[in-house]
Amino acid sequence: MAATVKPITPVTGVEIEPPPATLEVEFQTLLTPEAIQFLAELVSTFDADVEEIFQLRIAKKLGLDRLGGLPEFLPHTSHIREDQSWKVQPVPQRLQNRHVDLGDVSPANTEHFIRALCSTAQGIQTDFDDGHCPTYFNQIQGLFNVYKAVHSQFPGVPPISKVPILMLRPRAWNMVEHNMLVNGREVPGPLFDFGLLMYHCGRILLENECGPFFYLSKVESHLEARLWNRIFVWVQKKLGLPIGSIKATVLVENILATFEMEEILYELRDHSAGLNCGIWDYSASFVNKVGHRREFLLPDRSKYVNMEKMFLKSYMDLLVKTCHNRGALATGGMAALLLPRDKESSEYQRVLAIVTRLKLLEINAGVDGFMVFDLELIEPMTELFLKHTNGPNQLHILREDVDVAPSDLLTMPSGGVTLYGLKYNIGVGILFIEAWLRGQGHFYFRGQVEDSATAEISRSQVWQWIRHGVKLEDDNRIVTRNLVQTLGKEIETELQDVLHHCTDSSNWQLAVASEIFFEIVQKRDFPEFLTTYLNLEHAFLSANH
Repeated sequence: MAATVKPITPVTGVEIEPPPATLEVEFQTLLTPEAIQFLAELVSTFDADVEEIFQLRIAKKLGLDRLGGLPEFLPHTSHIREDQSWKVQPVPQRLQNRHVDLGDVSPANTEHFIRALCSTAQGIQTDFDDGHCPTYFNQIQGLFNVYKAVHSQFPGVPPISKVPILMLRPRAWNMVEHNMLVNGREVPGPLFDFGLLMYHCGRILLENECGPFFYLSKVESHLEARLWNRIFVWVQKKLGLPIGSIKATVLVENILATFEMEEILYELRDHSAGLNCGIWDYSASFVNKVGHRREFLLPDRSKYVNMEKMFLKSYMDLLVKTCHNRGALATGGMAALLLPRDKESSEYQRVLAIVTRLKLLEINAGVDGFMVFDLELIEPMTELFLKHTNGPNQLHILREDVDVAPSDLLTMPSGGVTLYGLKYNIGVGILFIEAWLRGQGHFYFRGQVEDSATAEISRSQVWQWIRHGVKLEDDNRIVTRNLVQTLGKEIETELQDVLHHCTDSSNWQLAVASEIFFEIVQKRDFPEFLTTYLNLEHAFLSANH
């Protein structure tokens, strides 16, 4: 029998779309009149501050462009960096040992989310950002699945106190929620996600000593961290939770944030769960902020960009040193490779050896944990941590050997562009857009998971290579718009094979995705975020999304 759809109780100043098809019960569980009122007050309180963040980002970018300046350690906050007396507050017991988390776990994918809950990982990056596509359907389904997990309502799944801790990752500031308006304006995506998660789950997570814990994506400055801290304080007071209950790990995914890591920790010192370093969103941020300058030309990521290169190694070393000096945890990125199912095969051993070597680099750098996507990597990576470390974390490793200069963080690796790398970036970009338009936030390609982070670096590199007219190492052809379009046609068959369905409809969707990709890589001005561009400029193709 179909669920009875109750009318949405009006809340002054709020407009909200009816529930997605088939999710009436889930919608009514989450968006009660009281929850809507809470969201409305949250958004009304901080909407002007969110707008100011966007204005500050624009001003910073204009300053870099107009003056030809470089990111730098801020002179006016030097007192924070020089004061060795402050530390972040210690984290709860459940956060102290997180060697291996599962990454990119979209809770909208119920089957995968349940598998993660039943896994032996220490944490789950419960993702409404990079590995997730924020259709209305996915947001309601994903938030409801978190609700069910926290309220221990999944049959056959252990209670919330016994599953891996949920590291909840709301959308970043660049995303809006189209389906809810407060005072005539679309709601910031992260406030919609964070507000509902805290309203329905915060107290239960706290009482079970397993939260509420969050990841904060795409934070670019300590002022943004300060805003998040104010939001945390407001919400905790509103819900009657002790100040400091919320703990958040900031993902340092932007070159500007690297120069403000101490200040970010300082602003969140009562709520900090540390900092996280990745590779692809971070690398793409160079193109975003200074990529129009030839001295910041980033070479082929498939051949010349990895965590051993100076600019990335310096970033990771500085992050670990900064965190540990302030008593904060430092975590590494996500292993995207997928293990072949045949454990006896040479390919299985080859892939495992690659992941092991890269993750051992992070362990030796002093990280306290990292992420994997493939559940089959949890056990070998946990064993790797236990073999090479002592204790629940590596906070005792202070990295006094690290002395990073600004030039270390800003020097691009040498190298060129290969035909393989160009085709690979084109393929990842097109397939991500195709997945996004179907309401999916990640997909599998050439033995690994791809998400918005890899799509960002892929389309960023193609845009930059066209802009600077780079030559291919293989045959000296110059990367142009026409060449990119030609190569897109050449790999069309492989992309269709990845999708496993070659109907007229799927071919049409792939053609649309290709056109959008070609559109975005030839823009005169670099679109800041691929996901923002898709969210604002292009509608989802699937009707139930």
